[in-house]
Amino acid sequence: MTLMPPDAFLKMTYALGLPERDYIIIGEGNTSCRIDSDSFWIKASGQQMHNIAPEGFTAVQFAPILAMLDNPPQTLTEQNAIMKAAQLDSSARLPSVEVSFHAMLLAEGEPYGLRYVGHTHPTAINQILCGDMAETFARNRLFPDEVVLCGPESPLVPYVDPGLPLALAIREQWRAYIAQYGEPPKLLLLANHGLIALGTTPGEVLNVTAMAVKAARTFVGALSIGKPVFMSREDILHIYKRPDEIYRRAGFV
Repeated sequence: MTLMPPDAFLKMTYALGLPERDYIIIGEGNTSCRIDSDSFWIKASGQQMHNIAPEGFTAVQFAPILAMLDNPPQTLTEQNAIMKAAQLDSSARLPSVEVSFHAMLLAEGEPYGLRYVGHTHPTAINQILCGDMAETFARNRLFPDEVVLCGPESPLVPYVDPGLPLALAIREQWRAYIAQYGEPPKLLLLANHGLIALGTTPGEVLNVTAMAVKAARTFVGALSIGKPVFMSREDILHIYKRPDEIYRRAGFV
């Protein structure tokens, strides 16, 4: 039997790619999901998310990709050869250039139940991440449901070249966040680039992405008429750890 990506994962990818949502255009963005402890699905390079077919994904082994992060290849040609050899089906399309950060996040997110990743470039988010207020947006929260779904803050990854350099920069920020909060972030922001949402289910990835976009629009709107008034750290951490909000958050996944 031919291995095919799960339907719920396909639907998540379609939803993130819908033109009316303005999360991505043309061939932007990529998604991934865990198959098992050894492999995962990822969008193939050059595929458009809103109409991608099952054949537009490729299954990749974790081990060779993760090894590149600890021992980076000297050349792009060598890196591409490793990516090709890591595919379960050598006749499938090449994986996205971002395969390394997807492998890292899925592998290190496994103990926390994270199985799905959605990477997009929403205009509402990028209008902030391409300006000098990106750090302010990432480190603060404006309203309770932003805290509930997106966490008490978001790691902001400085701009680096997409591919392996970006994966290494993401890993550094990801691990620092876990060291501080004892759990991984559900939302990472990439300066001059876009966002990454993680979830235990496809629905959680969609919800985190949607809430991040709402927060971005709210932030820009507040700036347009004055100054944003952020929640205090005390209130943020209170909301994030409230038992009823934890229960409510579980219902969103």
